[in-house]
Amino acid sequence: MILRARQFEFVFPRPALVMGIVNVTPDSFSDGGRFLHPQAAVAHALQLVEQGAEILDIGGESTRPGALPVAEAEEMGRVLPVIEQLAGRVSVPISIDTVKPRVARAALAAGASLVNDVAANRDDAAMWRIVADARAGYVCMHMQGTPQTMQANPVYLDVVREVGEFFGERLKRLRDCGVSREQVILDPGIGFGKTPDHNLQLLAAVGSFSAFGCPLLVGVSRKSFIGKLVGAEVAARLPGALACASQAVAAGVHIIRAHDVAETVQAVRMTEAILAKQETRCGKC
Repeated sequence: MILRARQFEFVFPRPALVMGIVNVTPDSFSDGGRFLHPQAAVAHALQLVEQGAEILDIGGESTRPGALPVAEAEEMGRVLPVIEQLAGRVSVPISIDTVKPRVARAALAAGASLVNDVAANRDDAAMWRIVADARAGYVCMHMQGTPQTMQANPVYLDVVREVGEFFGERLKRLRDCGVSREQVILDPGIGFGKTPDHNLQLLAAVGSFSAFGCPLLVGVSRKSFIGKLVGAEVAARLPGALACASQAVAAGVHIIRAHDVAETVQAVRMTEAILAKQETRCGKC
């Protein structure tokens, strides 16, 4: 399996990638306002790379439940100075976390290599054509509704089956727009239009999505379903997130999106070391 994102190429199997989150926003649920100034965001991103992040995900619009949309010009003003500065200083891919095609185009021109699209449930093909033209990587994430509506009353007959059907249909539409399968990362969208039980079902079955032949991404970092399940506030959800990340990697997930990069890298590498010994032992049986 190969992932291509402009000049970058990752060949799997290989150690799981950790995508470090850089929220250039005043209202993100976990760290809103901390990195709103470009210099603070750049410094944080550089620190995440030092901690082991192999992808940086830069976002200028919160997608927490109920978050209000940000004007296109405002979002560009937040993310473009950060991407421009990082592009000349890091050797890892930069991802733009946006739902707006024009923001994605500007970010790719500024040095980004991936588009992380939480609105992959869109009908309009403009975003996909931009990705195709740039030969960028593309995170195709499942979401029911929009950030404004997604947690109002998420309902599924079979969440795992329905997310799988969504991926199959999106891959066909992406191909029709010129986006190859080797450019696509699949994300089941934990917390995006799902109840805690839906999230657990997806995490338990996430390995089944490997059948599509694309790298899988899971983002659970500090999310509210962890708090609801174990009674932890945002700042105390790291252990739950690490448990989810380790389980996901054991199930075959290739990329973990996280705020706490150093801790996540350590958990993922320990998981991989144990899995390697299991494989060695099974090979002797």
